[in-house]
Amino acid sequence: MPSSPAPVSDPIAQLCPACGLCCNGALFSDVELGKGDDPERLGQLGLAIKKKGRKLVFSQPCDCFDGKWCSAYSSRPGRCRAFECRLLLRVRQGVLKVPSALKTIADARRKAESVRSLLRALGNTDEGLAMTRRYSKIMAQPLDLADDNAVEIRARLMVEVAELMTLFQRDFLT
Repeated sequence: MPSSPAPVSDPIAQLCPACGLCCNGALFSDVELGKGDDPERLGQLGLAIKKKGRKLVFSQPCDCFDGKWCSAYSSRPGRCRAFECRLLLRVRQGVLKVPSALKTIADARRKAESVRSLLRALGNTDEGLAMTRRYSKIMAQPLDLADDNAVEIRARLMVEVAELMTLFQRDFLT
């Protein structure tokens, strides 16, 4: 996401600020650094770099993402630089029009917010943790079958997550 608005004809300028799913912890739980990435420099830009096995990663939601733009856009890691979601690719190819892509983005963001709301209702309020990690923590907890409300919310959460993952696979992941 550019640090300054690009021309309106640029699909990135039209779609990315309306979306942010690749940076806000909805699509990814972490991003692996590549060979050309300088972990020290990226750390100075605000990314919390950590080891994950033998690899270096930074967690999502990204610390450099403000909800619309990336504060480290011109120096972002290679994987961020290379990633283009399926929606953006389809718009660039002329297969999909911007208004249709924006509708899909709005639907995905609404669904993601619904999942976050259900996670909060079940006690996971850690907004600094990727959605899939939050979901995993909730699902790892024992289920009290005597608590009808919690059972109902958890059932709704499972359905919402399944629907969101289907949408992500179909429209965003390549």
